[in-house]
Amino acid sequence: QVQLVESGGGLVQAGGSLRLSCAASGSGFSIRTMGWYRQAPGKQREAVAGITSSGSTNYVDSVKGRFTISRDNAKNAVYLQMNSLKPEDTAVYYCHVWATMSPFEYWGQGTQVTVSS
Repeated sequence: QVQLVESGGGLVQAGGSLRLSCAASGSGFSIRTMGWYRQAPGKQREAVAGITSSGSTNYVDSVKGRFTISRDNAKNAVYLQMNSLKPEDTAVYYCHVWATMSPFEYWGQGTQVTVSS
């Protein structure tokens, strides 16, 4: 099994920054795509950013230019640097990976990000 452990959420004022981290533990697998999703109260979970094993990235339009996703393949870790945060970024953020071990898709436990106006 692949276990994902997230850290880095918290409370920040609008315009501030946070950095989320997610590390995958276990053995006998490789990590393919890694990414971050978020879910705000009363809304559906949405994809925020993703990064392939070769480093190609994609972002939802609402965070382009403000968020940066990166990964450390040696550590099986993914990061999300969030700058110029807005109140509408408030949500629970989930780490998500596709791995080579069944059931292949894994989710982190979620970390709360709250941006005050």
